[in-house]
Formats: sequence, C-alpha cells, structure tokens
Amino acid sequence: MSSSAQFLNPSEAAKRLGVSAKALRLYEQRGLIAPVRTAAGWRAYGPDEMARVAEIAALRKLGVSLSQVAQVLGGDPESLGPALAAHQAVLENRVHQLVDAVDKVRRLRADLIGGRTPAPCELANLLRPRSSFSVAFDLPWPWGGERFEMQDIRSLNYIVGPLGSGKTQLAMRIAATLPGAAFLGLDRLAHGAAVRPSLDRDPALKSRVDQTLAWLAEDGATVSEALVCLIAALETEGPTALVIDMLEQGLDRATQEALMARLRRRGPEFRPLFFLTRSNSILDLDAVGNDEAIILCPANHSPPNNCPPVSWIRRLRGRCNLSCLA
Repeated sequence: MSSSAQFLNPSEAAKRLGVSAKALRLYEQRGLIAPVRTAAGWRAYGPDEMARVAEIAALRKLGVSLSQVAQVLGGDPESLGPALAAHQAVLENRVHQLVDAVDKVRRLRADLIGGRTPAPCELANLLRPRSSFSVAFDLPWPWGGERFEMQDIRSLNYIVGPLGSGKTQLAMRIAATLPGAAFLGLDRLAHGAAVRPSLDRDPALKSRVDQTLAWLAEDGATVSEALVCLIAALETEGPTALVIDMLEQGLDRATQEALMARLRRRGPEFRPLFFLTRSNSILDLDAVGNDEAIILCPANHSPPNNCPPVSWIRRLRGRCNLSCLA
C-alpha cells in the first residue's frame, strides 16, 4: 500500500459507508469485495474497495439480493427490473404521503390565519405516515377496563413488557378487534410439519416463500422449520394485519437481524405487523424508524403506552436492554 492514510480498517470503513462490519465480512465471503491485506495480515479498504462497497450498499437499499448484486456488478442488469419496480412503488407511496402532509400543513396555516392555534397532537401528526388503520377497545384483564386507542397504526409495531404485564392479552385483543387481522401464536411451531405440504398445494405462495427464504439466507439467516412457518404466514394473502407472538421464537440472532432488515424494506404500503418480542435484534432501538411504533405494557398494569420511537430511544439507550423487560 502506497499510503496507509488512504486505507481504513473494517470498523472505520463500515462507519464511513453506513454499513456494519458483519456486512463487509458477508460481502467478502460472497466474493463481492476483496479487501487488501496489510503486512500483518489485517484487512484494509482503500478507495477502490470503498467505492465497490458503496455500490453494493446502494443496490441492497433497492432490495436487490446478494446473488442479484453479483449479477448486476458482473454486467447483467436484468436483475434490476423487479427491484426497481418495487422501489418505484415505494416512492409513489411516499409521494402520496407527502401530498397528504402538504394538505395538512395548508389546513393548519389556514387555521392560524383564522386565529386558531393547532393542538400539539396535530403538529405531531405531520411526522406520521398516513394510515387507514386504527383500533380502539376497552382493555381486558389484567387492566380495569381502561380505553386503549391507536390511531394511524404504523407498518411495524412492537409490544413489549415484563412477564405478567398482560402484553399477550393486549396482542390478542388487537387481533380480535382489527377487522380482518390474524393472530399467530407459538403453536405455529407445533404445526410446522404441515406447512411444507400446504405450500406444495399453493404454487404461488410457495414461490413467494422460497424467494423470501433465499433472500434471507443470502443475508445470513438460517433456514429452519420455525422460519419457514413464519415466512409462510407473512406471505399468505388475506389478513389485513398480523399479530405475532414472540417473533424471534426458534430463530437465531443472525436470522432475526436478516428478517427485520427484510421487513423494513417492505415499505409503509404493506399491511401492518404487530410483534410481541423480548429480543434486541427484533427491536433494535437504533434502527427504529418513523413508520414504527413501540407499545409498552407496564409492570404495574397501568394502561399500555403507545410510545413515540424517538422518546423511547432517548429514554432507554444506554440504560437497559429488552432483557430487563422479560
């Protein structure tokens, strides 16, 4: 190397590129990058390697699998077609959301001119994606019948709380109250052997499941019976929303991380998902976005709190992890 200042170690390179060191290792394992080695044998990333990783990261953000990334970088652009079509749909949905937000701002400005000051909740709603989903009901046991409401339900919703806090009861009531929603319990693992035959009877569903499993495997997931059961439920058409008990059940950490990366790429136009979880890989506070919500069931059976993600991150980062809620 002519100048060590031009080369970065994996940690520095990952931080500069906005990817994880694990992603760099995975790209190297797949033959997509070949970092140089120092005299001591350490990996180093120079300008060429950094540019290559930036290209890979950009393709991954479009939803391109690693095998498709290899094809595109190898000179075969046909693999970009489906990814670009999906990305176009996401962008068009965002355009609709922006138009809706502009209309909200216009109405609030008109109210100000008319002498009416917007309520704080109206201002907060400017930052929320538009949603046609909402739910309201009287809380079941162990609460005292307090009212629970969620307006503008997000794409990903996490239900957390200590043992005995009633979070499972809350999840089941959400599934029962949301029109067309379905509850996926832990018994899914006991019926796993029946999933494969059911997929064989539905070629279209099997194709979607196989494609998703292949994508996840390329991201480091371990394909297991638990994962197949989960993906089959996620890919099944029909339910308007899914409420899933312990999303991480039967999945190792790498699989959980790959799964969440996949779910976040769906975009806000897909049906909402609710997860009960105690996993820091499922609910990564640093990765929570504007289209995600956290519902906390307190230990003292106070009404569940629909916490804005930003305030949760400020309150919890560096103080505890989800294991303290188990």
